[in-house]
Amino acid sequence: MTSNESIPAIFAKRITEILEADSTVIGLTVGGSWLANEIDEFSDLDLILVTKEKISGNADKMKAYASGFGKLLSAFTGEHIGDPRVLICLYDEPLLHVDIKFLTIEEFGKRVESPVILLDKGGELRKIIDSTEAKFPRPDFQWIEDRFWIWIHYALLKIGRGEYFESFDFFGSLRSIVLGPLLHMKSNSKPRGVRKLEFISADEDIKMLKATLPAYDRESLLSALNASVSLYRKLRLDLYGDNITFRTEAEERVMKYFDEISAR
Repeated sequence: MTSNESIPAIFAKRITEILEADSTVIGLTVGGSWLANEIDEFSDLDLILVTKEKISGNADKMKAYASGFGKLLSAFTGEHIGDPRVLICLYDEPLLHVDIKFLTIEEFGKRVESPVILLDKGGELRKIIDSTEAKFPRPDFQWIEDRFWIWIHYALLKIGRGEYFESFDFFGSLRSIVLGPLLHMKSNSKPRGVRKLEFISADEDIKMLKATLPAYDRESLLSALNASVSLYRKLRLDLYGDNITFRTEAEERVMKYFDEISAR
């Protein structure tokens, strides 16, 4: 199935046709998987709707707009991803996940990628894309190193106490914030958590990442934590430059505590 035949593409075409008659709309763009022509039956749709007047900040207005695009089952704003301008939508007929970011023309230039233009009534969106640069946020290596060993110590406390559910949450966060983005950078890919690592990372790296997935028992959790440390150390050597200060004293002390907990 190509992007031209996919459900997200058909939905985007329908929205574009609806918005052409809307005098309050400046334009519509699409990003995400669409940019790499990777739309398939499992893809969602990432839209940016640019309007003359500000709509974001008013959830009721955002939902009212979205309800005009199809059978809207449910929707909520994106505070959990740090951007309340995004409305996360679930449509039916067909069932489809759609993220709609509501922007004004003044907000459009600051972006993490250069989207595909679906509608650009006055040519303003094209002018902005051509005259500005997309900047995808990259991991701050020093920020990670300053925190990593404190996080490992925290995990040891939880495992040591027997808080295994809390420990499970820790591993997911560590992969999303540290290991996944670093693996993406190693593969010259945008550091989007653990998204699509299965398709781009080397087999050895995937094997090491899989070792960070624990079972619900103490021994497995400690083994996964040790695997997390090993993968981080490997990626640190692969990616960090001489300008990064390793927190060696914290590392040594935390790993000594690791041995103490493991021996109990």
